[in-house]
Amino acid sequence: MRVAPLTADQWDETVDKALSGLMPAEMRNPDTAGNLVSTLLRHPKLARAFLRFNFQLLYGASLPERLRELAVLRIAHNTDCEYEWRHHVVMARDVGLTDEDIAAVTRGEAAGELDRAVLAAVDELRNDAAVSDTTWTTLSAHLDEHQLMELVFTIGCYGALAMAINTFGVEPDASTDAER
Repeated sequence: MRVAPLTADQWDETVDKALSGLMPAEMRNPDTAGNLVSTLLRHPKLARAFLRFNFQLLYGASLPERLRELAVLRIAHNTDCEYEWRHHVVMARDVGLTDEDIAAVTRGEAAGELDRAVLAAVDELRNDAAVSDTTWTTLSAHLDEHQLMELVFTIGCYGALAMAINTFGVEPDASTDAER
């Protein structure tokens, strides 16, 4: 661990202010916020800005949740980000992905054309910093302009987050399963 999560005695008014309006008061503590948020709060201003962007993609976007979770799982797999993987397996199941769907993500496989295009977009953005015309055409047949933009930003956001988690050494929360 390179950057340790804030300990309970370090959660002060500055930290609470950084999270206010983003998380309910009952979640603004080290026990419920988790290791990632507690680590990001080492830099309260940056944490607030990043979490506002991340929460917009997570809770305020029109991109279907199922597609978001396919993308995030592929990112977590590609970056070997255990923290992100564990959290998003739970979220993926909550939005209807099966264990078979989740296992297929690790192989870059998916049943439907749109799902395959989402996984391809993740891989293309990681490898080439752009979505290919072929993948964009497939995505465009199913998603509107806002959803296309949200997908690209979701992939970028969670890719950056995986890099930070892996670099900082954020340890998975005890409440998440270790299955992979």
